[in-house]
Amino acid sequence: MKALRFAATGSLDHLALVEVPKPVPKPGEMLIRVEAAGINPSDAKNVLGRFSYTTLPRIPGRDFAGAVEAGPPALLGKRVFGSGKELGFTGDGSHAQFVVVPEDGVVELPPSLSAAQAAGCGVPYVTAWDGMMRARPEAGARMLVIGGGAVGRAAADLGRWRGADVVVAQRGAEKAGALVAAGYQAVFLDAAVPFEEQLPPHFKGRADVIFDSTGAYLDRAVTALAPHGRFVVISAPASNRVDFAARDFYRRGATLIGVNSLLHGCSASAAMLREVARGFGHGLPLPAVREWPFADGLAAYRAVDTGGVGKVVLTGFRAGRML
Repeated sequence: MKALRFAATGSLDHLALVEVPKPVPKPGEMLIRVEAAGINPSDAKNVLGRFSYTTLPRIPGRDFAGAVEAGPPALLGKRVFGSGKELGFTGDGSHAQFVVVPEDGVVELPPSLSAAQAAGCGVPYVTAWDGMMRARPEAGARMLVIGGGAVGRAAADLGRWRGADVVVAQRGAEKAGALVAAGYQAVFLDAAVPFEEQLPPHFKGRADVIFDSTGAYLDRAVTALAPHGRFVVISAPASNRVDFAARDFYRRGATLIGVNSLLHGCSASAAMLREVARGFGHGLPLPAVREWPFADGLAAYRAVDTGGVGKVVLTGFRAGRML
């Protein structure tokens, strides 16, 4: 089969499209013929050597959608999707024509989703769903999402679906305008203006939930939290250090919530994605994705690493010879 694979880290140049043997599932596993596979920033960082536990050589890729080629009789031929921490790190991932996953690590593809849309759900929606379930933005809650990337949009969509009053804050006036054009209530973050003064008037300067998908605003956004507010963090600056107003934080009775999708294997991710899938077709907006040919996968990785290209999903896996 064809696969994107790397045998060394430190540069995306180590990633290449190669021929490798088709994997054979073990008991308790299933073989998926891949139709689409999402690329996440963490996939590029994996090739760049940011994860010490990755074993080499390795096929990267955590998110997938496709058909069950071998596995439980009840699922044979079914179209499914999923994600998981095992894929691409300690086991081969989804950026190949076939991938092996646990039997309980998939969700049946709902009729409302295309394979590409389903493959774009994985990491963004696992991250957002984990954060939402722990931050509990109920109907009428004021929720601020910082950053309008794939995870930020997933969090905003899930928050709106649950009835929260959601605002997306974005650096760059053009990016904020694009969010407004896409139907989001969005504000442009101006570094020269105090953070809490930039929220819409109906927020009254305070948010019940802040979901920071950038990792850059904990120090500035504490003042925008309402009493007993919840602050969700999914990333950190390169220094791994943040100084913030601890007195302001505890006097609000606030809660800091850390979310890491790499804590969730395929089985746990499937349980979360199954809940998300129920929303598609019932008020939860479909994910926006940008399809990219699998044969041009290295260029897709470079685009994701550079940023600003939206949610990239590899498609066209059936082109070419399969071993």
